[in-house]
Amino acid sequence: MNKKITLAVLSITFFTLPVLACTSYLVTPGASVDGSSMISYAADSHIRYGELYFFEGGPKAPGSYFQAYYRGSHKPLARIPLPDHTYQVVGYINEKQVAIGETTFGGHSELFDTTGGVDYTGLMQLALMQAPTARDAIRIIGELTDEYGYYSMGESFSIADPNEVWIMEIIGKGTDLQYDPDTGEYYNTEKGAVWVAQRIPDGYISAHANHARIMTFPKADGVVSITNRQFDKLHEPGISVIYAHDVIDFARRKGYFDDEDAKFSFSDVYAPIDFGAARFCEARVWSMFKEVTPGMDQYMDYAMGFDLTNRMPLYVKPERKLSVEDLINFKRDYLQGTDFDLSQDIGAGPWGKPYRWRPLTWEIDGKTYFHERTTATQQTAFSFITQSRKDYPGPIGGIIWFGIDDANTSVYVPMYAGIRKAPDKFREGFGSIIEYEDDAAFWVFNKVAHLAYLRYSLKIKDIQKVQAELENSFRQFLPAIDNEALELYEKDPEQAKDFLTSFSVSMGNYTVERWQELFRFLMVKYLDGNIKKEEDGKFLTNQWGKYPIVEHPEYPEWWLRTIVELTGDKYLYIEEEQD
Repeated sequence: MNKKITLAVLSITFFTLPVLACTSYLVTPGASVDGSSMISYAADSHIRYGELYFFEGGPKAPGSYFQAYYRGSHKPLARIPLPDHTYQVVGYINEKQVAIGETTFGGHSELFDTTGGVDYTGLMQLALMQAPTARDAIRIIGELTDEYGYYSMGESFSIADPNEVWIMEIIGKGTDLQYDPDTGEYYNTEKGAVWVAQRIPDGYISAHANHARIMTFPKADGVVSITNRQFDKLHEPGISVIYAHDVIDFARRKGYFDDEDAKFSFSDVYAPIDFGAARFCEARVWSMFKEVTPGMDQYMDYAMGFDLTNRMPLYVKPERKLSVEDLINFKRDYLQGTDFDLSQDIGAGPWGKPYRWRPLTWEIDGKTYFHERTTATQQTAFSFITQSRKDYPGPIGGIIWFGIDDANTSVYVPMYAGIRKAPDKFREGFGSIIEYEDDAAFWVFNKVAHLAYLRYSLKIKDIQKVQAELENSFRQFLPAIDNEALELYEKDPEQAKDFLTSFSVSMGNYTVERWQELFRFLMVKYLDGNIKKEEDGKFLTNQWGKYPIVEHPEYPEWWLRTIVELTGDKYLYIEEEQD
């Protein structure tokens, strides 16, 4: 390649895309009501489409490869050869019940490797295709970044299997181009990544929300030399921390850290905390922790950006064991019940809308202001909660509770790890972010959500009623489905997979149909700002059965007073004097 052309291509300034803000929870077996490992994830993005990814497992033909893309732009990256056999992956859980989620924390922008061959989603997908355990997923991620380079910002991964839950934080090494006269090509001398993975102690929970959370850690626990592929300690039971061999040395070389090893904090060195990282990110972690762990009030000032020195712990012990239902409720958090409740200030409008449209910050008279960034958010493409259950074989034990669009107005549907396909209305490629499909799950859930945004406090109760109807029924079905599938599996595993496919696909497609029905109901009930009276979903009419009985909900008094304060007598009704 021509030297000048190569340099021009590689020196293009890297452009910044909107941060793919997400919120993830981690629950160990000892902290869950049924002994399962659980993680959650929310793909929050203004450009992402909600769909259920499906990767078929089994033998792979010689020459098969994985085409990596950059998730922020769909730029093609490396073609990565696949092994002779891969595991099936449904969304972000595989048939071995290994599950992975993530949040982007950014970190030092100069550490983005613009020559890297695999991004964070490629790492997740390739690890799930090949990893039988969470620890193997960590190993595969480390090996892939070493071999192909890491084309991403800093990331926090949640990684679970039926026995353990880990958090792994990773950031690239930047781009230092050197010219090779023999090949006429430039190469990056800093290819790879630095990272640390820490196991959450059993009985504890953790969370991360777009900020690195691993601080100091034991330095001699599970040292891994990526260069020499020394993963000999990987599966020793006592290992609770695994990290790249140069995670500290690289920081020293870059001038990020100059103290003794014992004081090295991954988060503080590679992603220093500031007001935005606390208020927009750590506040979401605090909001979840405070619901189940006493004493979290002491960290409120930190989470709200007022005191950045009193860092929250990486993990806490909940006072009760958590269920899938708990994690779903946490996904619908908008700081309700706190002084920062989005539904309680003037930005919520007269109907208590707990959302703020972007941009997140704005400037008035030379001062910068902001909206709260909460877990429940309008731009979620999809979210999930996974369960990895050690008392069941992989295809039955692994479940991904999958929801499309805004978690607050969506429904979480159970999809077993052993299903053979995604429901038609959820499947990848059925519609897109710029291609409307009337019965695609993404567009159906968005239709209902946008109706709710118009007069939220009135409509959300109707939505929550159907949410509860569906999600409660799924929870009631599951024990019987588990038992039937297990009986079938002991006789014929393939028949069990057919059974699980039939259940999950039917529930997914039915949920979309039920949500279509809800959309039609809401359109009729709230047409033109009126409310048609109804009982159990049936609209009431006058005595002749022709016209509906209509009510006109009044604006709250505080809103009307605000209008008067802002407009004075502009809208004052002038009474005519009587003779």
